[in-house]
Amino acid sequence: MEKATFGAGCFWGVEAQFRQVKGVTSATVGYSGGAMEDPSYEDVCSGKTGHAEAVEVIFDPETISYDQLLDVFWSIHDPTTLNRQGPDVGSQYRSAIFTHDSGQVAAARASKERLQSSAGNTREIVTEITPATAFYRAEDYHQQYLKKARGRRRLF
Repeated sequence: MEKATFGAGCFWGVEAQFRQVKGVTSATVGYSGGAMEDPSYEDVCSGKTGHAEAVEVIFDPETISYDQLLDVFWSIHDPTTLNRQGPDVGSQYRSAIFTHDSGQVAAARASKERLQSSAGNTREIVTEITPATAFYRAEDYHQQYLKKARGRRRLF
């Protein structure tokens, strides 16, 4: 199994999308890319920790490649909006690829360049590509939130 970590806006939808991908064995929501140790949701939402809402994906590379996960990543959010996805605004919602090794760095950069130069793309891709740092698992109520909330009122 291998690990990939992505930030693409609110982590609830990102997690739900990756959980549907064949070859993904788990997707966990949390916080990555910031300075504070073990931040809470409230800390991250303050915008003062430097963390992004992120999803840690564990995948079977014999079933799905990292390049294919990058394709999913690009397709589920707008990588041309800085610190924003839909109605969610702030650096915690930034588009980010947190790489775990040199192969992921090369693949992420090449994938971003392909997307930037693709026909029809007229806006700059603002996705950051940075080495993965500590990933802090989000509170339990955030894990599989959309699945839990289906058919019920919001959990908070």
